[in-house]
Parts: sequence; C-alpha cells; structure tokens
Amino acid sequence: MTRLPALRLLPLLCSLTLLPPAIAQTLPAGVVKGPSVEGITEYRLPNGLKVLLFPDASKPTVTVNVTYLVGSRHENYGETGMAHLLEHLMFKGSPKNRNIPQQFSERGMDFNGTTSYDRTNYYEVFQAGGDNLKWALEMEADRMAHSFIAKKDLDSEMTVVRNEYESGENSPFEVLLKRMQSVAYDWHSYGRSTIGNRSDIENVKIENLQAFYRTYYQPDNAVLLVAGKFDPAQTLAWISKTFGAIPKPKRKLPQFWTVEPVQDGERSFMVRRKGDMQVVLLGYKIPAALHPDGDALSFMSEIMGDTPNGRLHKKLVETGKAAQVFSFGQTGYAPGLQLIGAIVKADQPLEPVKEALIAEVESFANTPPTDEEMERVRRNIGNSIEKALNDPQKVGVALSEQIALGDWRLLFLGRDSLPKVTKEQVSKAAATYLKRDNRSAGMFVPEDAPQRVEIAAAPSVEEVMKGYQGKQSTLQSEVFDPSQANILARTELVTVGGIKMALLTKKNRGETVSVSLRLHWGDEKNQFGKAMIAAATGQMLNRGTTKYTRAQLADAWDKLKMTGSVYQFDTTRANLEQALRLASHVLKEPVFDAAEFEQMRQQWLVQLEASRSEPQAVASNALAQHYAHYPKGDVRTPLTIDEQIAQIKAMTVDDLKAYHREFYGASHAEMAIVGDFDKAAAQAVVAEELGNWTSKAAYARIVDSNVPHPPLDQFINTPDKENGFYTARIDIDLNTEDEDYPALELANYILGDGGLKSRIMDRIRQKDGLSYGGGSSLAASDIDRASYLSVSAIAAPQNLNKLKAAIREELARALKDGFTKAEVEGARSGILQQRLQNRSQDGVLAGGWTTFLYMNRTYAWSKAFEDRLKALTPAQVNAAFRKAVDLNKLNVAVAGDAAKAK
Repeated sequence: MTRLPALRLLPLLCSLTLLPPAIAQTLPAGVVKGPSVEGITEYRLPNGLKVLLFPDASKPTVTVNVTYLVGSRHENYGETGMAHLLEHLMFKGSPKNRNIPQQFSERGMDFNGTTSYDRTNYYEVFQAGGDNLKWALEMEADRMAHSFIAKKDLDSEMTVVRNEYESGENSPFEVLLKRMQSVAYDWHSYGRSTIGNRSDIENVKIENLQAFYRTYYQPDNAVLLVAGKFDPAQTLAWISKTFGAIPKPKRKLPQFWTVEPVQDGERSFMVRRKGDMQVVLLGYKIPAALHPDGDALSFMSEIMGDTPNGRLHKKLVETGKAAQVFSFGQTGYAPGLQLIGAIVKADQPLEPVKEALIAEVESFANTPPTDEEMERVRRNIGNSIEKALNDPQKVGVALSEQIALGDWRLLFLGRDSLPKVTKEQVSKAAATYLKRDNRSAGMFVPEDAPQRVEIAAAPSVEEVMKGYQGKQSTLQSEVFDPSQANILARTELVTVGGIKMALLTKKNRGETVSVSLRLHWGDEKNQFGKAMIAAATGQMLNRGTTKYTRAQLADAWDKLKMTGSVYQFDTTRANLEQALRLASHVLKEPVFDAAEFEQMRQQWLVQLEASRSEPQAVASNALAQHYAHYPKGDVRTPLTIDEQIAQIKAMTVDDLKAYHREFYGASHAEMAIVGDFDKAAAQAVVAEELGNWTSKAAYARIVDSNVPHPPLDQFINTPDKENGFYTARIDIDLNTEDEDYPALELANYILGDGGLKSRIMDRIRQKDGLSYGGGSSLAASDIDRASYLSVSAIAAPQNLNKLKAAIREELARALKDGFTKAEVEGARSGILQQRLQNRSQDGVLAGGWTTFLYMNRTYAWSKAFEDRLKALTPAQVNAAFRKAVDLNKLNVAVAGDAAKAK
C-alpha cells in the first residue's frame, strides 16, 4: 500500500475519448443516471454511492477503483497517520473475504491502495471475463461494510507502517518536505505529513480506527469506478445488488472549519542529519485547486522547473551551482504550497544557491513567459493527456484526485480550459503569491511594512462546472486477442541488414505504436575496462546531437509525441517515420557537448556520494562484490562506489567519443514494432537509417558463469539511518531451457514474488510485522548456467536480526515441508493471468519480441512454457526447489545503524 502526497497537477492530467454515446438502458430500481462525458457515465444509488462506468473493449483487462472522500486532513489530535493506517487494515479481511491478498494473488490481480490528504483509494486490475469482476465488486462492497478492523491486525500492521515511516526518514528530501509542511502551516491539517507522527502510529487506539472507518467508509462518501472490458448493464446490476444492499447512513459527516491565517513574514528552518547531498526547498502558499489562479500557477511551475528547458535549470544547473532543480504544486481541496528547490553536491556552498533560487523565483513576474515557453507547457501537458487518453486503466486511478475535489468532470473541464491560459494570467499569479513574506525558507526579519498575501476563497464546484458540456468520443480501436497463437499469426518476421525485425500491426486508440530496439556490440576483450565509459556514452545520447541542442532535442521528442528512450519508445502512426529517424539520429550522431558532459558528471557524482550511506545501496554492493569472480576491469565485475566515482572523475569527453566511434552500430540487433503503423513504410525507414550502420569492433556474446564462493554473513554499519536493508542470494545451476525452470518460477512466486500473500511477506509483514516490503526474485539465464535466487527486505535496524532469522526459517520450511496443492494452484493462476495481461500491453509485447529474436525463439516458446507450467504437480515443484536451493550456499549482506541494531 502507498501513501501519496496530494500533488497539485492541472485538473487536466489526462483525457478520454472512447465509445459512442451510451444506448438507452433500463436501470436497476432506484438507480439514477447522471452526466456522461467522453465515454464515462455517472450513476447514483439510493444509498448515495456514486458509480462511474467507463467501458473499453480494446484490452482484456478491467480496473475497479473505489475512492473514499477521506484522507489525512480529516484526522484529529493524536490520530495523525490514521487514514493511512486504516488503508493497510482494509486488506486484513472481512467475514466473507478472510484473506484478500491471497485472493488477489490467485486471480493474478494487480492491486494497491493509496492515501493522500483529501482521499483514499483502492484499486485492482485484472483479466476480463470469468467471475473476476463479479468477485471484485462483491469483495469491495463487503470490505466497505464489514471489514474486521481488529486489534490483532493493528498490533502487527502498526509495526509495518512504522517501518514505512522509518524508510521515509532515510530520505533527505522526504524529511525536508515534512519539515516544510510543519513550518509553513500554523493550524491547517495540510501541515501534517500523511504518514503521520511516529508516536501516533504506535499508540492509536483500535476504537479510534473503528470509529473513523464507520464514519467515512460509507456509500454516500465513496465513488466506485469500473473501467475496461465489461458489460455495462450486467455490471450495473451487480453493483446495485452488492453495494446497493448497504444501508444509507444516518450519521452526518463532520465539518471542518479551520482556515490557515495569512502568513506574516518569511520563515526559516534547517534540518541537520547525516547524509551526502544538500537540498534547498522553498514553499509559497497558494490557493486551493479550484481557484481560478490554479492553472496559471501550474504553467508557472512547469516553466520554472522543467528539465532541460526550465528557467531554473538554465540558471542553476547549466552554470554548475546545482546538480538538479524541481518545482511542483502540493494542494487540493484547501490552499496548499508551491514547492521549488534544488539539489546541491555536498562539498559546494549552499547559501549562494538559496539566494539565486529566491531571486529567480521572486522575479519571475518581471520576465513574463514567452510564447515558446507557453507553447511548450501546452504541448507537454497535451502529450500527457493524449497518452493517458489511450489507457483507461490509468485514468480510472487518476480520476481519484478530481473526485476528491468534488466532481470527476473537472478533469475534462481543466483540459478544455488549457488553451485559455494566458501569459498575463501566469505573470499575475506569480506576482501575487511568489513574495518574500509568503515564503518559507528564509529568515524572519522584523519590518514596518510586511508584504501580506491574502489567499482568496475558491468558488464552489457548482460555479466552476456551470454551463460545461462534455465532448463525445471519437477514437476507435480493435479488440485484440493476446494469445500466443494470435500474436504469431499477426506478426511478420523480417531481416534488415543486421537487424532481426518483428512487425505486428493492430488498430489502437489514438493510433499508438510501440518500438523496441536492442543493439549488441563488443566482446570480452575489447570491452575490458570500459564499463563506466559505456554507461556514460549511453547517458549522453539525449544531451544533444549534431542537429539539436539538448533543449531542442527535448522539444523535437515532444513534438513527435515520443515517450521513453531511443531503445524503447511509444509514438503515434502519423509520427512513427520521423520518430524512427530521430531515434536513429540520436544513436548515430550524438555531439558529446563538454558542458552537458560536466552536468551529467556532477549529477552522477551527487547520486553516488548520496548512496554511500544508503543501506540498500551499501548491502547490495557488498553482496555483488562477494560474488565477483572475474578480474577487475572485466565488464562482468561490479565496481565499488569508490571505483565508480574515481572512473567518472577520470573520464573525458574524448573517451566517450572514441567509444561511440568504435562500438556503436546495428550490425547485430533486434527490433520490434507493435501497434498502429504501416509495415512497409516502417521497414523502409529502418533499412535506410540503420540497415548499413555497422559497428567497427568485433562482436561476441560475453559468457557468464557461477563459481563456488565462501559463505558470507556480513553486517555493514550505516549510522543515523532509521531503516535497514537485508539482501541474500543462492546461486543455481539452471537456464530457461531446463526441465525444472517452470517449476522454479512457480516456487519463487509462492516464496516471495507473489506480492503480499507470498510466504515471505506473509511472515515478515502479516504475521511478524517486521517489514513494509520484501520478496524474492529468480534471475534465470536464457543461455548460460548463471542463475540465482535472491531475497531482500527492509526493516528498522532493531528488527534486522529478527528479519534475517524469519527469512531463513521460511526458506527452511519450504525445503522441509514443501508447497501445498492450494499454493501451487493459486500461484499458477496468478502467473498465467499476469502473463496474459502483459501480452495485452504493446510495449511489453514489443520488448518480448526483441528478447525472443535474440534467442532465436518466438511466442511459441512462451506458449510451450505455459503448457509446462499448467502440467506441473506440487511434487514436481517441491522436487525442483529442493534440488536447486541449498541453504548452506545462502550468502547474506545486511546494512543498518549498528547502535540501533543492538
């Protein structure tokens, strides 16, 4: 489960255009039909529940999302963090659904819950068909009315949430943001972090949680959304039967009347903790999201904080004062904060950066936005809108933010208002709110004439929505069958120069298309000592070419509606030809600008320095070093943090240019294109741009292997860190062609890869309450016999020894007692449904094709793997696991604060 800050995005993050207008239908008794916009139709049940139906048959998945209009701002004294804690307890079951995580796992459902200041939402994404949707609706209705919210669950889950709190305490930015909220606000509950106060998390009473649940988790305080491939009439009937049976509550929702007073001078604060990077953060009070100035402030934020075109990037990053800058709004139902800041390397002076940041921000209104800046913001937001338009799964969850503001249609109203935002509005809004006495970050200075800022009240949602008429859907798509047989039948395999290509055309909403490219060059000898240079060369590709500066390249990328990287990107049918040419140009003609190289180097060094004291980075690197068995300089040998820093400092632009000249090329490559495109035209462009682009150096696949290692049981001290990290590994003699491979994938899913209901998470989170997150992973080699099983988890330092013992006990129990028939059947169902859902995603499908082409396989191999998976018995799974896993070969690295661990 996740807690989210109530980030203020334009109420126009995404847009939807879907099916023809809804056909007249007979509604269940008492159900009233409400407004309909672009394929989404609202209904209201007699008990007050709002229902949004969003049918879309193009993908075989369904999203169910329930948004409750309650978040951390509704908490009272001593109850901070309670909304988020209740979110966790909502997964602990009810009389009819006693093991919700296991039920999700067996159905292969992707699920989560998130908590912000104004709302809490729960969602699940799953395969359409069968009884999945009916079960999901029954389950959500059941836990709305009958969740246990029991003392025994609070006792174990409290420590999990506390561990999540401790994890956040490891992050300099999260700690600084918490302090900003508490300093900037005097009284309003937005001044409290959603995660809450540690003592409140530890001591909240179960009676308080139960009362909170009974008050807010009611149908008249919730909005249910169903999106994807489903029958609207049948679904509405199910909803009427399940949710409609819940009585309309008689209670009245509590009223909140606290209004934050006008700030009367700049405020200053400082956090001193151990760390390896510096952060400057400014906060300015801004109105609630419904206020007319909201969109203008969002434009200002983009113009200020964008990388690489933003004003702050040019002022601070390009001049070397800072390594990174950012700007975002944090607001919602009530007035919030505009947050602007910079990340600075540890050994650089911080005060000049703070002064330059304040000067640039508070002089924004003196230099109004240019036409180019306004157009760039509109284009970037428009591209985000169009991309989200094609994925109802994401829109279903994103609508929770608009629902929290009072009306889901705000998303469309905001989008339609985008062209109306003017330069004058942006400048006026900046001049109104970006003032000294409205700032938190400086020092308090007495003054006779303070510059006060009044935060105007926002209009009601009824006033905002008055006269608005939604648009009708125009986009079309086909119903695509993601079976391996259909994928094979629809795909054409060709060879262009040294490139093996897979071309799969299908009609997509928005005419979207996904491209995946893999290039291979070099061998064991000619790559020796070049691992960091190779990485740096790749990092520099998007920082300028012979035709474009970095900023111009970012604009060119956006104009072609490209998202992703040169190796994996999405675009549209109309832009595919130019997108392929641009990606080829970026690969073939990077310019390696010296100033951009230095920016990249400084950012890289800041990240590495910051990782020195991070438990996860430290423990992971120690375990990797233990398994290293090739000589120093071999690309298979991991580098220590010190070695990485030394090599970054030593490398030059000429090193990168030489590497690119010697190795880059498409002599050995795979490419897949999936989506709405012309095969002949795309093939011709690839032939023209990449068909004759060859690598000068010799190429041979670099072979990997496992060798015996002495046992490792290492603890690394990371002082002053509230969270610790455990990681372990067992080498396995295996590749994906082996008979045991499907059985080990199934065993790994049960052990730790199956989410909350895996054995490891069941033990360390559900039962013992030691960890917020953990699991296992099977890294299976396709060709070599260099596979391994790894396990990792986080925990507070004082719980690391218990965590370590619990994980070893679970591995030993699996070896001794084996996995049950029910576990095997549930895991098999979950894996198969997840794989089907993955094949319905064009980007995943394209990436799968490039992997298969490299291996001289097709999706027939995928079908054969699933057939083997379906035939497995518990005895076969247990035998394969016992053959592969030897606890005597388990190597462990743990990092945490040694003093706290004692």
